[in-house]
Amino acid sequence: MSAFPFGSPRYARALQRFSAHLVLLFFAATAMGPLLLVLINSMKTHRQIARNPLSLPTAIEWENFSLAWGYGNFSRGFINSIVLSGTAVLVVLFCASLAGYVLAGRKIRHWRIFTIYFMVAITVPIQLFLFPLYYLFARVLGLLGNVPAVGVVLAALNMPLAVFLMRSFFLAVPEQLEEAARIDGANTWQVLWYVLFPIVRPGMITVAVIVGLHAWNEFLITRTFLGTENITATLGLYSMNGTYVSAMGVMMAGTMILIAPPLAFFVLVQRYFIEGLVSGALKG
Repeated sequence: MSAFPFGSPRYARALQRFSAHLVLLFFAATAMGPLLLVLINSMKTHRQIARNPLSLPTAIEWENFSLAWGYGNFSRGFINSIVLSGTAVLVVLFCASLAGYVLAGRKIRHWRIFTIYFMVAITVPIQLFLFPLYYLFARVLGLLGNVPAVGVVLAALNMPLAVFLMRSFFLAVPEQLEEAARIDGANTWQVLWYVLFPIVRPGMITVAVIVGLHAWNEFLITRTFLGTENITATLGLYSMNGTYVSAMGVMMAGTMILIAPPLAFFVLVQRYFIEGLVSGALKG
């Protein structure tokens, strides 16, 4: 006799859980399939890839990774990418946290106008400002090839979305907490540092992950303002495109080198990232 008779509530719940897990497994396979395929092909020769890209490697070609690391100049590209992403993340967290606190608490006049402005600015493409920015960098400031300066540009590009997210995170914080801190004599910076920032920390980590991944993978801005002098990891992989067209194993190894650091970082902070998304969705 079946443990879950047909038509019973327990059978319906078990079927619902099974269906949900089946859908999740499908999406997981869709997301992880290409990464697994790149990993497998990075350990094979070009001839093996051309013969059957879905087959397992007969022998691991570690030389692909050493060639990709050298010709892609990843040793220099990683340092520049870390500086670029770190600058963008720090600038965004500082400015967006303060702006989100002010807009969420309605502490300025015409706060609705500023909120709508940031919402609209999310939809504006960077291509509209590319030529004026290039003129400013090249002729006025002389900052072409300056990695931290380009990081500030990427911070400005991500600022509207970050402000909108941080406003949502601050809206989820009860107003009574700030009022209690004010009664105890805390000033604005003390309220932010000791009361509000620890509560919205998952949201700040979420913003940092989004901005950091975007800055790490950025191509158009870095290609335009950095050129070939101070290449990033993304530009290093791009520089291999013409050299290793006929060596797909090396190209796949370069791709794995590029995506391994942000993938490992995301795995480490995924719990805080998901917690921040959930907390930010409570109020908006």
